[in-house]
Amino acid sequence: MNTTAPARRAWLRWLPAVAAPVVIAAGALAGSLPAGASDPLPAKTPAQVLELAASHQVQVFSGTVEQSADLGLPELPATGKPSASASPGSVASVIELLSGKHTARVFMDGKDNARVQVMDQLAERDVVRHGNDVWFYSSKDNTAAHIAMPARDAALSKDHQGAGGMHTPAEMAQQFLSKVDSTIAVSVGPDVSVAGRAAYNLLIEPRTDATLVGKVAIAVDGQNGMPLSVQMTARGADKPAFSSGFTSLSLAVPDQSVFAFTPPPGSTVKELPVPDKSLEQADGSHQDAMYKGAKGQVSVTGTGWETVVGTAKGNAPTAESVLQDPLLSQAAVAVPGGRLLSTALLNVLVTDDGRVFAGMVPPEQLQSAAAAQ
Repeated sequence: MNTTAPARRAWLRWLPAVAAPVVIAAGALAGSLPAGASDPLPAKTPAQVLELAASHQVQVFSGTVEQSADLGLPELPATGKPSASASPGSVASVIELLSGKHTARVFMDGKDNARVQVMDQLAERDVVRHGNDVWFYSSKDNTAAHIAMPARDAALSKDHQGAGGMHTPAEMAQQFLSKVDSTIAVSVGPDVSVAGRAAYNLLIEPRTDATLVGKVAIAVDGQNGMPLSVQMTARGADKPAFSSGFTSLSLAVPDQSVFAFTPPPGSTVKELPVPDKSLEQADGSHQDAMYKGAKGQVSVTGTGWETVVGTAKGNAPTAESVLQDPLLSQAAVAVPGGRLLSTALLNVLVTDDGRVFAGMVPPEQLQSAAAAQ
């Protein structure tokens, strides 16, 4: 039995928290910005747009989301035999979703019905929630996994809806909006149009230079406050390194048939245990609980945009999951004390003793965090 598996899972749970909207995204048209809105919306202050986004109650919709990332990583192949490190939940699979283009179809009908279909070039990944049943399916290897969720654990569905690698723009935007404080400058730019809907252009800029992120733009629906797209621009850059948003959107109730899932003939089906309710926080998230559950094997230094997450010594499987894939290994360069996987918005340091540190910060901050532990 691999005793480091819980720590590895905990670190992988924290990686999206560090790279927040970079990893848990649902995208936008490659290389394009939302179009300017033709009919101006009523003027609102940044505080009013923040309040509009925080108060949105849209839970019924369907649409197509597209993701485009130009982070300076090699684009991983979507076809052919997958490497071991590209298995679901591995660091390589996370990096795969941070390169190139990805498209997903999203269907929502309240809290108990959701489907996310990530459409790869020649394959499809599905996450389906219908009532208390949650299904995960990959057509690449015809495998399925199922969780029977107790009724009291409805809040846990938030984690599973984006488990296919892509979340709705609203889920992604929430990661930023919930962290708005005095360390962030907030303004409202010219109106934009996303999926044919007029939206406020909410601009979030970290006040610190100690982060790779220069600006985040969130398109907030002018009528209902639903975030329609999110774009991240690296510090000093003139175009987004990561763009995400709806390309089509309907607020009508989806056909209920999309929430019915039966494993295809010949598929391998695995029954998954119900996540431990005791690890859940009051807000339904598991990140802090997973960190505490790692019993010191996961470290967190810094706050906000300068957060660095690391693993303890001897956690070799985590380091191997970063470097085992040939393309990722080629992208990682030698630096004092280890190897660095560098992108426009996220850096990952694998130390010579097998630890891994990640953050939206310059490499020097990762090295400092590694040296201090």
